Amino acid sequence: MESREKVASIYDLMPKSTEKLLTSSGKDFIEKIGIDVIREVVYNVLCGGNLRDSTEMITRRRIGLLNASTFMMFLKGSINNKKFAKKLPNFSAEELKKKPRKEKRWVLEWLLGLTDKAFQNVLRDKADEIDKYAKKYVGEIEQIVALCEKDYGKVSGIVKLKDGQQVEVDWNFIIQLLGTIGAQTLAIRGSEKSTYGKLFERLILGSVLTLLGFRLVSKENITDFDKVFWLSERKEKRESDATALIRAGQGVRFDIGFIGRGNPEISLDKVSRFEREIELGKQKHYMATFILVDRIGERSRIVELAKRIDASVIQMSMSYWAKLLALELKKKLKYESELTSVPDAEISKYLREKLAKVNITKFMSNEIIDEETTLEDFS
Repeated sequence: MESREKVASIYDLMPKSTEKLLTSSGKDFIEKIGIDVIREVVYNVLCGGNLRDSTEMITRRRIGLLNASTFMMFLKGSINNKKFAKKLPNFSAEELKKKPRKEKRWVLEWLLGLTDKAFQNVLRDKADEIDKYAKKYVGEIEQIVALCEKDYGKVSGIVKLKDGQQVEVDWNFIIQLLGTIGAQTLAIRGSEKSTYGKLFERLILGSVLTLLGFRLVSKENITDFDKVFWLSERKEKRESDATALIRAGQGVRFDIGFIGRGNPEISLDKVSRFEREIELGKQKHYMATFILVDRIGERSRIVELAKRIDASVIQMSMSYWAKLLALELKKKLKYESELTSVPDAEISKYLREKLAKVNITKFMSNEIIDEETTLEDFS
């Protein structure tokens, strides 16, 4: 390739398999691992297991294959143009000004060391700022290369492709590649976290509420207020993740988040806006608030803050937190469930047997299953 004109776009240098890796959905995840494995993941979480342990390897594979595709793009572009890597930021800026489709845009942004969200924030979506940023980016890369050569000396090497062609690599090639892969990895990790989180939030809530004796209903067609629940759709802003009615006049709002110990106060900030009452038909219901978080850090103020709004906090990292939830429902709302009387030593067996009878597919929202990952949402 003596000139870039031989390909319509930098993106065309990526292996054809790349496009499938750029988008992901709940449906893709289900097809990859199967409903039986998903049920096992739900069971493990109900027993205090870590959801991320179950999804990390799938995320790692997607990232690894995309990283490899990016490496091949660099190699192919450099075969007949030794300055390809050095010129990539300018090539990318040129193509971004043409407002390409999203998959191509993501790749071009990564070549500038940006995620889609960072591109929006740094450049404010202004096309006339792209060239200016690319120039600064190239200058920064040159400074990094100079520092690397000063600290570690010059490096060079040859990469041989399977067809026998060779590509010479140096610090500029390496720094450009690593910058691209860094932005790519950040974007994919954020999108995967969101995709799996949305899916399993519904599966976990639907399963545990069913095990506690509640029945899934449609909020729009509800006529029976005794031991029923519904799961919220994403279109319902400021809605709880699940709402359960214990009896006419009493219910519980549930908010769930696999946030971990870092900042579970995010959940609390959201649920603090929930109304204490809801009205269905002509019936008003007093609503308690339950917050389910992965775990609470030692210095977290979430429990103290939850008390101020009369909310209950349950840590899903606790072994058999489902029973703790059942006990809290009994304490606060006098709701009796079979799970409260199951001996601790038998809870694992109880959960497995009961969960095996639950049709967890009915908790899957078509909106979430079919939705493709949106990398625009992540920084």
